[in-house]
Amino acid sequence: MALFGGNGLFGFGCMRLPMDGGAVDLAETNRMIDAFMDAGFNYFDTAHGYLGGKSERALRDTLVARYPRESYVLVNKLTSAHWEKEADIRPLLEAELEICGVEYFDALLMHAQNAEFYVKYKRERAYDIGREFVAEGKAKHFGISFHGKADVLDLILTEQPGIEAVQLQFNYMDYDDKGVEGRACYEVCEKHGVPVIVMEPLRGGNLVNLPPEAMEAVQALPGDVTPAQLALRWCAQFPNVKMILSGVPDLAQMEDNTATLADPKPLTPEEDAAIDEVCKVFRSMDLIGCTGCGYCLAGCPENIAIPDLFSVMNSYTMFKNWNSDWYYMVYTQGLGKAGDCIACGSCETQCPQSLPIIDLMEKVSDQFDK
Repeated sequence: MALFGGNGLFGFGCMRLPMDGGAVDLAETNRMIDAFMDAGFNYFDTAHGYLGGKSERALRDTLVARYPRESYVLVNKLTSAHWEKEADIRPLLEAELEICGVEYFDALLMHAQNAEFYVKYKRERAYDIGREFVAEGKAKHFGISFHGKADVLDLILTEQPGIEAVQLQFNYMDYDDKGVEGRACYEVCEKHGVPVIVMEPLRGGNLVNLPPEAMEAVQALPGDVTPAQLALRWCAQFPNVKMILSGVPDLAQMEDNTATLADPKPLTPEEDAAIDEVCKVFRSMDLIGCTGCGYCLAGCPENIAIPDLFSVMNSYTMFKNWNSDWYYMVYTQGLGKAGDCIACGSCETQCPQSLPIIDLMEKVSDQFDK
């Protein structure tokens, strides 16, 4: 099945693009898009808030301006953080089309649905307006991205007709996680006959940059298997997975991903055992389950680089060396420190992982604000 007209199983996730300082590195992005398209893939996924609004504009300059419209699939989203009431929705969607430089999206997704956001989207007729957008030809397909409990997903798919795909956080670490409920959400999609688009297959890079004990289990495998290859192939083995999104920062990683998903090989028993070992290592380490999506950043009144500070804390937990202190200093220069958190809760309402960010900021501050 070609989801939304996409070729193959691999989609270019544009939440993470190569950066040059605070700007998207357009030259490197061009090279990555060319390699992606040359490998036979054509599916691109973005959202209005990705990279602080830079993702849509970068795609306009690197994809839309350089390739015929019919040669690629472009998926965008309606994100809760960028509208308050029904009257805001259509102008926002029209603005997204204009920023991207296209006349239509191949699919429009209701973004980051969960119990709280779904109430807002229903109250303000967001689903109805999204369907109207499709009926008008300004989007060809309609779906949702989801970060929540399986029972809420079941409710949405029951109440909202015409959902053509669900984008799920789905990877081997989250499959049996009680917070993410990857297995249960996948099974809800199967129950309703709705295809799955995988996001965060590498869990924000956590399944690539493994702690030493976990890396040993992968390195012991025969051949030159990489952690990224294992994680992507794990996702590809599920029959209802129709697209796997991966966002990478450079051409080398893009080429590794395209090679892996051009013809994903089934996992061997030895590889399954290595994945089990990686999961055991992670679960023994009390790491912060942040994927680096950055949704928490927009409303922070203290301008704290929350995902960066969580990454630093996880690095300290894994390696316990001076490097973490150095990067904490880097990520707080000109920005707020963990101890500057005023516990307003804005970040927690936006977090797809439902992390207790306020409490975690105290933990980070205890470690680094000395």
